[in-house]
Amino acid sequence: MTVFIRAVAVARRYGDLEALAPTDVELSAGETVALVGPNGAGKSTLLALLAGALEPTEGTVETHARVGWVPQRPAHYARLSARENLELFARLEGVPAAQVAVQELLARFSLPTDMRPSGDLSVGNRQRLNVALALLGEPRVLLLDEPTAALDPGQRRRVWEVVDALRSDGGAVCFATQNLEEVEHADRVLVLLDGRIVPATPEEVFQ
Repeated sequence: MTVFIRAVAVARRYGDLEALAPTDVELSAGETVALVGPNGAGKSTLLALLAGALEPTEGTVETHARVGWVPQRPAHYARLSARENLELFARLEGVPAAQVAVQELLARFSLPTDMRPSGDLSVGNRQRLNVALALLGEPRVLLLDEPTAALDPGQRRRVWEVVDALRSDGGAVCFATQNLEEVEHADRVLVLLDGRIVPATPEEVFQ
């Protein structure tokens, strides 16, 4: 099985605070992995390390495929419209047929096509724009940090359709969640507590 991302003894500290203890994680083709744990467990830190958005204090992360990352916070420019954000990032990433890709993503996620700054959009629209930006360039790996927290049921369903389609096409997905229902989308579940992967079930964590 093709391994897209391999993290070996990867850890992150902030001074004396250990946000993530040395951890081994692999993401392989055709699988979806859920990261489950309470706030502050290390889920966001691990995803940021896998995405290459955060440097590890120790350990290594090997990446062998294009990665799309959806952080919790907006990953776009608040003064630009949804279309302008997509067009800008498409140019920066050298996306082929960028205009076609942008139009398809605007339609796919029902994003506003007017010139309203994205900072003025609803929380749900901003989160959908985050997901659309991550899909530019057709990544083989998608990393999602609680992507549906601000979405209504229809919008959540659309995100999981994207996840399931990518996995079916041989891609890999890793997502953080505190919603036990969303764990059903995963082939594997990693439970984090206090910056460590522990041998527990999601039900034990949130009981």
